[in-house]
Amino acid sequence: HLSNLPPPIAMRGTPWATLRGPLTNLLLLHTATALQVLRAGAGAGLARAPAAPRMVASMTPEVTVRESFAQPKLLSGLRGQALEVTMEDIPSKIQIKDVVPARCFKRDTAKSLFYAAQSTVLTLACGALGCAIPMKLLALPLWAAYAAVTGTVATGCWVVAHECGHGAFCDNRRLQTAIGYVLHSALLVPYFSWQRSHAVHHAHTNHITEGETHVPLVVNGRQGLENVGGEGELHRAGELGRDVYGAMQLLLHLLVGWPAYLLFGATGGPKYGASNHFIPARPFSAALWPANWPKKVWLSDAGIVVVLGVLSSLAFKLGVARVLALYALPLMVTNMWLVGYTWLQHTDVDVPHLAKADFSFMRGAFLSIDRPYGPLFDFLHHRIGSTHVAHHIDCAIPHYHAKEATNAIKTAFPKAYLYDPTPVHQALWRVARNCIAVKREKPDEGRYIWAVL
Repeated sequence: HLSNLPPPIAMRGTPWATLRGPLTNLLLLHTATALQVLRAGAGAGLARAPAAPRMVASMTPEVTVRESFAQPKLLSGLRGQALEVTMEDIPSKIQIKDVVPARCFKRDTAKSLFYAAQSTVLTLACGALGCAIPMKLLALPLWAAYAAVTGTVATGCWVVAHECGHGAFCDNRRLQTAIGYVLHSALLVPYFSWQRSHAVHHAHTNHITEGETHVPLVVNGRQGLENVGGEGELHRAGELGRDVYGAMQLLLHLLVGWPAYLLFGATGGPKYGASNHFIPARPFSAALWPANWPKKVWLSDAGIVVVLGVLSSLAFKLGVARVLALYALPLMVTNMWLVGYTWLQHTDVDVPHLAKADFSFMRGAFLSIDRPYGPLFDFLHHRIGSTHVAHHIDCAIPHYHAKEATNAIKTAFPKAYLYDPTPVHQALWRVARNCIAVKREKPDEGRYIWAVL
C-alpha cells in the first residue's frame, strides 16, 4: 500500500529507497495538518494552525494494539476462513491438474484474438464518441462520464496484455509478445518490465519479505526482513480516525498507487529495494532485474517513447486539453481499476501474510480471493476479479477457461478456496479503513495478521 510509506520511509536495502514516496509523505503530512486545523477551529475560529505532525520515527505510539490475534476482532465475508487453512489443506499442483479438466490448460489462438479485438474495438469506439464532446465547461459531466466508461472498457485491453505476459494468450510466442507489447505500451505500461515484476508477485504472493505488491508494514518490524513502521502507521490511523484514514488510503491507492509502483516499487517487500520499471540501474535498485532483464526494461521503454510521441503529435494538432481529456482521464480510471483489483485480490482483514517458514507457492496462491464483480465487469474485464484464485494457481490458464477451472477447484478444495461474497465497494472500504499494519501472530511462528486498533 501507499500506507507502506510513512515518514520516514521504510528503507528497502538501498539509500534510494527514500525516493519511493515523497509525494505520499507530503500528502499525508499536509492532510493530517489540515484536519487538525479544522478540528481546532470548529466553533473557536482558526486563529492559529497547529504544528505539522511529527515524523513517525519521533512519534511515541499512543494507540492500543491487540496483543493476541488468535481471534481477530474484524472479519471479512470469509469469516476467518483464511486463518483456519493450514499447509496440509493446500493441494499440490499435481492434485490441481487431477481435478481441473485438461481442456482448461489449452490456449486457443482464434478465441484469444477475438477477445483482444473485442476489448480494442470497444475502447476505440468509446474514444470515437469522446471526440464529439465539446471542450466546454458545461460539458464537464459528459467528460467525467466518458472517462469512467472508457477507462473501464480499456481495462479489458489491460487484462488481455496481462494474459500475454503470462503466456496464456496463445502458443505462438512472437504473436503473443507483439500483442501484449502493443496493448500495454498503448496504456503506458512497460511490457517486459511489468512481466518480470508481476512474475515475482505470483511467485511470492503474500510473502512478507519477497512479495512484490501490497506488502504491509509490520509492527516492530525487522529491517531487511519486513517493511518497518507499522506502529507509526497505526498511530497515524488512530489520530486521524479510521474513516478519514480510509478515505486517504483510497485516494492515495487509486490515484497515486500505480505510478508510484512503476517509479519507486511502492508497496513491495524489502527484498528488491526501490525498483523502477523504466530505469533498471542506479540510482534505483537493480535487484529486480537479473541476467538480461535490464535490456528488456530498455526495450519496454521504447514502446512507451513511441506512444508518448504519438500523444505529443496529437496534442500539437488537437490541443493539449483535448488529448488529456480523451486519453489521460480514461487512463487514470484504468489505473484505478488495476490497483483496486490487485488490492482486493490479496488483502482483507482476516487474510494473513507469511514468512519463509510458513510459505510455499501454492500456499500463497490460495491466499488470493475471488469476489463478485457481476456480469458486466466480468464481461469487460475477462473475469480477472472473479476467477483470480485459479489464475494464481496456474497463470497459463486462459481467462475463457478460468470459470470452469475455478468451479473444479472450489468443489475439490472448499476449505482452501477463498471467495468473499461482500459487495466489492463495501470490501474496498473495509480494507482501506482497517488493513493498516500487520503483526506476527506468535513470536515463534511465521504468520502475520492485521493489527486491530
